[in-house]
Amino acid sequence: MNPDKKRLRRTMMFLNAQKPALIKDPYIYRPDSLMLDLEDAVAENQKDAARFSLYHALKNIDYRGCERVVRINGLETPFWQEDIRCAVAGGCDAIRLPKTESAADVKRVESAVEEAEKEFSIPEGKVLIMAAIESARGVMRAMEICEASERLFGIALSGGDYTKDLHTHITGTGIELMGARQNMVIAARATGVQCFDTVYTDLDNMEGFRQDVETIHLMGFDGKSIVNPRQINIVHEIFTPSEKEIIFSEKVVREIDRKRAEGIGVFTVDGKMIDIAFYDGAKRTIELAKASGVYKGDL
Repeated sequence: MNPDKKRLRRTMMFLNAQKPALIKDPYIYRPDSLMLDLEDAVAENQKDAARFSLYHALKNIDYRGCERVVRINGLETPFWQEDIRCAVAGGCDAIRLPKTESAADVKRVESAVEEAEKEFSIPEGKVLIMAAIESARGVMRAMEICEASERLFGIALSGGDYTKDLHTHITGTGIELMGARQNMVIAARATGVQCFDTVYTDLDNMEGFRQDVETIHLMGFDGKSIVNPRQINIVHEIFTPSEKEIIFSEKVVREIDRKRAEGIGVFTVDGKMIDIAFYDGAKRTIELAKASGVYKGDL
């Protein structure tokens, strides 16, 4: 398995791949992933120019550890196959498929990625896939989409198109997204892939954005798509474990390791009843703290 499937992805910042000024140095803002967009951000008569810009950026810019994901055009367009060839040849880390509605959609992209890796002598399995879910049908098929490919590292909600399909609109309350969000998180957790929330476009309402991020963090999402560098620090702050959470998780891991060796299954830590079911969650908190750069312990 590609080790990057499980990397930290709290923030995924969208950038128009056609605009050199946007894609030359976005790593300075330190998002976890960059979403280099060939789809909605690029007019139809500018697709070739966008690919040219993308290819040379991928080849020549050191993105300082930021993951480079390329959003291709949809499978219903004549552009997506050349998008994949360009992105893979340039050395991207992953492909984002928009408007995913079935496992078959993912498999079509997987096949094209495999062919491109062979064509451009890229190590087999290097390029990962993520699937954007943008319709009611896609939400209902989230489980099969998650299981479609070993390359697939996660699914992402695209709220604008989804709410149109649902005959509603983005309200800022999150009510219209709740069903899709919960269904997608459950499918992702059941299949061991990551899950990412939709963008929040009201840049004048940073308090609303913070509340939105706190909601999806509590729901179990791994991260959020963003459209502006101002949003990065808020997401990273909310998704980084607190010192109190880290200390408690360390205690849980150490106690479970010790009690398990003694044959003890249930015990207390700081007055809270603990058993083996808490182990994976505590380990995940520590791993997240390590990835976020705040862990100082030795586990």
